[in-house]
Amino acid sequence: MIDQSTLDEIALSWEEYRLIAQRLGREPNPLELGLFGALWSEHCGYKNSKPLLRLFPTEGEHVLVGAGKENAGAVAIGHGLAIVMKIESHNHPSAIEPYQGAATGVGGIVRDIFTMGARPIALLNSLRFGPLSEARNRYLFGGVVGGISDYGNCLGIPNVGGEVVFGPPYSGNPLVNAMCVGLVEADGMVRAVASGPGNLLMIVGADTGRDGIHGASGLASRTFEEERELRSAVQVGNPFMEKLLLEACLELVQTGWIVGLQDLGAAGLTSAAVESGAKGGAGVEIDVLQVPRRETGMDPYEVMLSESQERMLVVVRRGYQDRVKTLFDKWGLHCALIGRVIPEPEARILEGARVVAAVPLAILTAPPLYRRQGAPSSEVARLRAYDLSSLPDAPPGGMSWSGALLALLASPNIASKRSVYRQYDHQVLINTVVPPGGDAAVLRIKGTPKGIALATDGNGRLCYLDPFAGGAIAVAEAARNVVCAGAEPLALTNCLNFGNPERPEVYYQLEECIKGMSEMCQRLGVPVISGNVSLYNETAGQAVYPTPVVGMLGLLPDVTRHCTPAFKAAGDAVYLLGADLAAGATTGPEALAGSEYLAHLHGLVAGRPEIDLELEARVQQLCLEGIRQSWVRSAHDCSDGGLAVALAECCIAGGLGFTASALPQPGRADALLFGEAQSRIVVSVAPEHALALEERAQTLNVPLIALGAVGGDRLALRPWVDLPVAAAQDAWEHGLERAAGS
Repeated sequence: MIDQSTLDEIALSWEEYRLIAQRLGREPNPLELGLFGALWSEHCGYKNSKPLLRLFPTEGEHVLVGAGKENAGAVAIGHGLAIVMKIESHNHPSAIEPYQGAATGVGGIVRDIFTMGARPIALLNSLRFGPLSEARNRYLFGGVVGGISDYGNCLGIPNVGGEVVFGPPYSGNPLVNAMCVGLVEADGMVRAVASGPGNLLMIVGADTGRDGIHGASGLASRTFEEERELRSAVQVGNPFMEKLLLEACLELVQTGWIVGLQDLGAAGLTSAAVESGAKGGAGVEIDVLQVPRRETGMDPYEVMLSESQERMLVVVRRGYQDRVKTLFDKWGLHCALIGRVIPEPEARILEGARVVAAVPLAILTAPPLYRRQGAPSSEVARLRAYDLSSLPDAPPGGMSWSGALLALLASPNIASKRSVYRQYDHQVLINTVVPPGGDAAVLRIKGTPKGIALATDGNGRLCYLDPFAGGAIAVAEAARNVVCAGAEPLALTNCLNFGNPERPEVYYQLEECIKGMSEMCQRLGVPVISGNVSLYNETAGQAVYPTPVVGMLGLLPDVTRHCTPAFKAAGDAVYLLGADLAAGATTGPEALAGSEYLAHLHGLVAGRPEIDLELEARVQQLCLEGIRQSWVRSAHDCSDGGLAVALAECCIAGGLGFTASALPQPGRADALLFGEAQSRIVVSVAPEHALALEERAQTLNVPLIALGAVGGDRLALRPWVDLPVAAAQDAWEHGLERAAGS
């Protein structure tokens, strides 16, 4: 008899249960209900997000595989090659077991890439934690970084970039988003499809255990309530087996012996088999007794819903199973024949000769979709309307403007993340041209003159205050970062991290963020090719900031003509693209909205962020043209911490000072120095190219201002800031370590 606790365990409502029974024409048995719980979960079925995801532009000149088509998206980059990429979350598992949760998140996203026949060439991540002043947050931070580094390093895949952000709403629910990028011959991609009745289903890799059961339905599809979570819902990873699996599968896809390949991730064998069959227009029959197990007494329910890691489902052409087994034997991997493709479009589960479940695929893969009515939060409306001009135009506590700059440079959100990424091997495979630490990583594409730039970005504070503007800014900043590296934005993947969508204010955030992201994508001409939605990120009724994370891919025709944030030579002229400070448009109190300055030094998250989509596109065009014309020698996105922080970071990276010569007397010094108005880039140019940049800016209708010149060993923004670059460097380089107490 079905009761409330059973439905709670698999995150189905009574209405959904009744719909299942209606569509089946009977009551489902417990195993069948488990299949529905997994495939109708938010994690697999996207019940609350799919109608909104249709707003994203997904087609483009270079797109080979668009969003939702396969395990990851793919774009052509020329020379017969394609980049495959995707980002996914492992938030709740990482909150329970930070090391294994993060490690298996990396393992899962890597499998999504080599499942398509692509060799993984880069990892990135986007991480959110609560303040480091709390011991548990320090524990989560250390465990997650350790899990990411150990797993990725064992696989021999460079971890080349990402972001680490801290904020109170993430204390109970850290965000762990992992991104992987792969390279493949454009005509050599493999599909996750089970077709051709009589073809065979084989499972390869780790044996199946009880770990991860209800991971998709239990952890990822309901709010996080610690007393209800079990550590057995978190998978345990084995990177050494994953490395063997990676190499074996890449060899296998070259043979022509298989029809399709699918990793066993969320919902395990259930999702892999059912979704592959649905894509192939056929059914699947699986005998659970043939599935290799590492634990005794497992029943069909546990076998079908286990999320044990490092497993793949291989759809083998009939008659080739012995060759496939021999190939896997060579790599020391255990594989077993567990079923076959059948003409009837259903999932048929056997336990020996007994049928224990039989459900049409059309029902399993068609969960109800919810288009809810969102409503903005009255509390957020109050914060958005906060009168920022009422704040004193002075740093708190009697500190100087120089002291305020040092405090921001040392804040965990701005300080160097070297203590994190030095744990990652970012040079393995020797493709890394620009390592972590800048606006974007740059990798060479061997055998071609080309390169790719990669970045992840998202600002939860801005999305909290204005989800439409915050969503647009997430896309704009990610694109701006790859442009600053000299790359043209080509495509993006995203991970949408939000609270409980059944609450009107959360659904409003989700809908408005997607709308803002979509409009910015369309204006920049950048399609969404893959992604993941992570909802129910709440603990005890407290949701995380709405946090859309954007992973951006940019293409460089000539990788040697990349750009970095570091000032290059004394005497170079420094410009701010995208703003005319004399006009006051970016020096009013509104520029402080959602800024790190307000949050870190005033303890305030308030104001209304804004972005001009047209101006953003023109600024990016000017910067990219300037780099490709060799006018621009350095470029750095002006974002967290504002202009003063951006200039300090350019000085620190280049080991050179800067003296301002043209800063106007602003309406507010705090807004001039630390405001975070959008669509701004700090660039340096050799004096002989300054006029060309100015003329092109005028043609494109991009405001700019000459700020001063590179040189010396001080950062001088007189009359407000004047300090040695060495002091700024010390604050920036050691701020995170000091905050973490190490």
